Formats: sequence, structure tokens, C-alpha cells
Amino acid sequence: MTTARSEIIDLDPGWAYDDAFPFTPARQIGNMIYVAGQVALDPDGNLVGEGDIEAQTRQVFANIRTILALAGAGFEDIVKLNAYVTDRSHYRSTIKVRKELFVKHPAATVVIVAGLGSPQWLIEVDVVAVAP
Repeated sequence: MTTARSEIIDLDPGWAYDDAFPFTPARQIGNMIYVAGQVALDPDGNLVGEGDIEAQTRQVFANIRTILALAGAGFEDIVKLNAYVTDRSHYRSTIKVRKELFVKHPAATVVIVAGLGSPQWLIEVDVVAVAP
């Protein structure tokens, strides 16, 4: 018995800065969307909110919103969220922003890490969503 393999679609908003890296911002297979870790960079690769966890968290989720929109999805379609935060004292601030953005909260994991790809990055988030 053979089954047809679903087409894999790269979801790329066309941000210039990520072209230098060996990854795509997200991939969709069937109705599943896998968003790569997003950090607080604007479409030109500029850091948003240096030293400000709330501003960085808002930019991270703005990036995720942009990517999900390419598949006709939104925050309500996120089923799993993984957040990596560099300072335990920032945890409550990230939760505050998430409470403002989400009506239905996804299953979530928050991990406190020693560092991310740049010492200026305070948070990185990846998500899995189910497209409508």
C-alpha cells in the first residue's frame, strides 16, 4: 500500500536578513505549520527592543503572526508553543504579553537558557499550528 506524501511548502515572508541562514522561517505540510524559532528582529534584521523583554516578546509574536498569515492561520491556530528566555526574571513579562495576544492559549513550554544566538536576544519562540 502506498500513500501520497503531502507537499511541503516553505512559508517565507521575504525577509532579507534570513537569506544568509540555512533555514526557512516555517514549513507547512498538509495543514500542519512548523514555525522556526523567531527572535526580535524586524524584516530588515534590526533588533527591536534592546534590553526590553516586553518589546522583544511583542516583535517575536509579530514575526510569528506574519508567518502564520502566509498560510491563512493566526494565533488561534497555534497548538504548541516553545519559548526560550535568557533570564528567569523576564518570565512574568513574557506571560503578560502572551495574555494580551492570545484568546485561547496553546500548550506551552518555557525554558530558561544561558543564552541564544546573539547576546542581545532575550527570547526566542517556535510554534506549531494547524491551518484552518
